[in-house]
Amino acid sequence: MLRSILSTVSATALLALAASSAPVMAADSAVDTAPPAEPYQAVSDLVELPDFIPGLGQLFVDPDTLPAGPFLGYDHDGKLVNTTYMIPLSAMDADLDLSELAVPSADVDHTDINYNAGHPGVEEPHIHIVLWHIPADETDRVAE
Repeated sequence: MLRSILSTVSATALLALAASSAPVMAADSAVDTAPPAEPYQAVSDLVELPDFIPGLGQLFVDPDTLPAGPFLGYDHDGKLVNTTYMIPLSAMDADLDLSELAVPSADVDHTDINYNAGHPGVEEPHIHIVLWHIPADETDRVAE
């Protein structure tokens, strides 16, 4: 059943993104480089997580949007590379609409969707929907 839900959610999210229906957050350069403008705060200041998370980068979030986000991910040079949503499995039902995932940039190169059993800040099982603003061959910028 979980695999079926994740497949449906994944397909819905990918279709929505492929159709470029993701609305853009304020087209403001305030999020292009770390640290982004308020209300974003470093995730490592809010919960017990490292300042840089391999695979995602340095994360910032508006605390009012927890647990889902969006989380803004930056590489070691402080450049925005991804926008991540962390959707609790308990929120997934027939009424969940992922077609309106806002991103701070009009450019979404590709999407990764992964299961996560939980971590500080989002303890319950959830999926990470990572909207990459860089090409797939450049994601090693946040690998370590």
